[in-house]
Amino acid sequence: MAEAIRRRRRVKIVATIGPASSSPERLEELFRAGADVFRLNFSHGAQEGHAEVIQRIRKVEKKTGRPIGILADLQGPKLRVGRFAGGAVVLQWGRTLRLDLQERPGDGQRVQLPHPEIMTAASPGSVLLLDDGRVRLEVTRQTPEFLDTRVIAGGRLSDHKGVNLPGLTLPIPALTKKDRSDLAFALEHGCDWIGLSFVQRPEDVSEARELVGDRAFILSKIEKPGALASIDEVLRLSDAIMVARGDLGVELPAEDVPLIQKRLIRAAHRYGRPVVVATQMMESMIENPTPTRAEASDVATAVFDGADAVMLSAESATGKYPVETVRMMDRIIARTEDDDDLKAARAAMRPTPEKSAGDAICAAARQVAETIDAKAVTAFSLSGRTAMRIARERPDVPILGLTPSLDTARRLALVWGVHALTSETAHTMTETVAQAAALALKSGFAKRREEIVVIAGVPFGRSGGTNSLRVAQVT
Repeated sequence: MAEAIRRRRRVKIVATIGPASSSPERLEELFRAGADVFRLNFSHGAQEGHAEVIQRIRKVEKKTGRPIGILADLQGPKLRVGRFAGGAVVLQWGRTLRLDLQERPGDGQRVQLPHPEIMTAASPGSVLLLDDGRVRLEVTRQTPEFLDTRVIAGGRLSDHKGVNLPGLTLPIPALTKKDRSDLAFALEHGCDWIGLSFVQRPEDVSEARELVGDRAFILSKIEKPGALASIDEVLRLSDAIMVARGDLGVELPAEDVPLIQKRLIRAAHRYGRPVVVATQMMESMIENPTPTRAEASDVATAVFDGADAVMLSAESATGKYPVETVRMMDRIIARTEDDDDLKAARAAMRPTPEKSAGDAICAAARQVAETIDAKAVTAFSLSGRTAMRIARERPDVPILGLTPSLDTARRLALVWGVHALTSETAHTMTETVAQAAALALKSGFAKRREEIVVIAGVPFGRSGGTNSLRVAQVT
């Protein structure tokens, strides 16, 4: 019989899987340590390898009896230079470098840039950032076949390093041929969230939505400044967003990134969309068994800002201490959530409910639960939207997300404060209340004679339309 696993915190943990964490034993250790969602990075590895990891995750899910979310993170249109005859060159300040379309190996005077769209978009004065901004080039001449540039920040540049163009929106789709193949694979293998990389405009999300439909939720990664200009529309079209601080920090001044993090979290709250904060959260634990004090503070800040989830990348994928890193992040989050100031901050950040029956019911459920000291708010939902709505309210009591759909329960693993469980299909509100009380008791959220708040949509069997609230005593 599966043992009960209950998190003692509300903010979720996303752990990236890689060579250090892909074995069956390590995946179970990571989940027990606190990982709620596992991220598969399709920038690395073959589909066959990802298929094996998905199988292993589902075995852990079956063994532990808890839904586990899987995020398939697509590579996106990664822009890179070609290769060098010697593997790398050292570029000195003031020297020139030509970027062209020729496939031959590069040297200290020229290198391939196999992206004609960059040749079209750039102009004299444009700045190109290579290798995460370590090398900077200024365009001095532009033609359809090449760009002449001057080195304004030099250094070592090796094969296939990435290229960023701050301030330029390129006429390229968010989904490459590889992405489309990986997306089809991810949907076929039952991944719950699709990470859409390098979103520049709302149309990028719409294009993905046409392919995904309702087979998964879409998480738009905000890593290009262009997405910030249309963030409201991107949020409306997405199921969640990620504050991808790595690429944002390359194309924007470092001092802007913390403010953008706060702005994006507030915007996501307004639209009731979960938001993940990512990149370098526990970076030093790739090599060390404990984090720096600054990293611990960074995780706590994301909790105070209102993030639904925080993410580990190389720390859990290739680091020396993946389980210890998840365990440490779990401890930092739990300790931060115990702080009385955080509860006051949540109340201050709570957005005004939208003028809909669903938002009104969820706002009322939070107020009722806190007034009567209920032990949980139980949200019945086919799609998961009701549980996401109540999570937007940030109640002080636990949220039980009950659904007859295992797919929905897995998607809710990313959502703040939601303990997702599968339930029988209910046909009446009386059945709903009885199920909610039984599951709250079984899961340890409430004892006999304690009260819970139950919300659902009537009539049953139809997605959307949350319109009913009951207070129930557990018997």
